[in-house]
Amino acid sequence: MKTVSEIAKEIIAREGGFVNDPQDPGGATKYGVTIHTMRRLGLDLDRDGDVDVADVRRLTRSQAEQIFIKHYFDKPGIATLPEALQATVFDMYVNAGVNAVKILQRLLRQMGQQVAVDGNIGRQTIAAAQAAWRIAPDHLVDAYGIARRNYYFRLADHRPASRKYARNRKGGKGGWIKRAEEFISPRYHMSPQAFQERVVAWG
Repeated sequence: MKTVSEIAKEIIAREGGFVNDPQDPGGATKYGVTIHTMRRLGLDLDRDGDVDVADVRRLTRSQAEQIFIKHYFDKPGIATLPEALQATVFDMYVNAGVNAVKILQRLLRQMGQQVAVDGNIGRQTIAAAQAAWRIAPDHLVDAYGIARRNYYFRLADHRPASRKYARNRKGGKGGWIKRAEEFISPRYHMSPQAFQERVVAWG
């Protein structure tokens, strides 16, 4: 299995460099680290007394990697989940915060496990995830990836401004969907036709 550092580096590569999309609720972002995260952590990199866009621009890949490992892997307790799930949940936690855990918890409930959907990885969630892994070791990671993909579709259904992240300018799969499918076996990837049928209502 890959190390946490290797997974974090892959996440940074997916996230890309500096962006400041006015339609993105995350605001100014670099390597996937948002200005809101930097303010919460007090990362005044230019030491001018505040955390603003200039500080986001100064963020290095190494700093982003350490932020992800400390605050998006270690702190939420992702290491306590089945090892095969850790990369995809970690990646989703960077992208969607506690919703990454809620997606897992809802999936576990669908699999018959007793777990609260609260976004926290506690004893109950750890036990449920381990039990689900024992029952369906060949399917759990794919099922989580498909649940991720469905989460992105639902976001785009309800927020038209976010559709550009799920569908590209040429009408094919956007970054969100491709990102989810990186963690899904090829046999469960959506065909171009299935994708078009799923997004046709978007116009």
